[in-house]
Amino acid sequence: MSKRLVAYFSCTGTTAKVAETLAESIGADIFEIEPAVPYTAADLDWRDNTSRSSVEMNDPHSRPAVASKRDNMADYDTVLVGFPIWWYVAPTIINTFLESYDLQGKTIIPFATSGGSGMEQVSSHLAPSCDGAKLLLGKVFPSSVTKEETNTWFSKLQTRLE
Repeated sequence: MSKRLVAYFSCTGTTAKVAETLAESIGADIFEIEPAVPYTAADLDWRDNTSRSSVEMNDPHSRPAVASKRDNMADYDTVLVGFPIWWYVAPTIINTFLESYDLQGKTIIPFATSGGSGMEQVSSHLAPSCDGAKLLLGKVFPSSVTKEETNTWFSKLQTRLE
């Protein structure tokens, strides 16, 4: 059986809740992707073009620093990466996280929370950061997702992982 990691970035706790549910339902380890400089409410104001999140998301080369790395990433075959969708894609800190590791031979599965956006543009923006890995199409989950729902979703993915 492959070893699984659920890694997630969450500013408001919504994605953290989904990540915890998912990790518990599929028997995965869990790791929080924390920014080296935490985001404030003002940083997350998407209506302000000068807010930190707006500036980062408008620069495709932006790579916000992470506070720490997972020290045993080589132990995992499958990494499920969770985040809130910002501007129709993953926050650029997810690219920072993925680019921090040798992902050769790993399977990367994104999952997200969103107020209305889907995953349509996520893979094309994450693919360059997943060099050598198999990037699967992910899913947006509501904050109320149950263990049964995440387990059913992951079970359907098993055929792609084997």
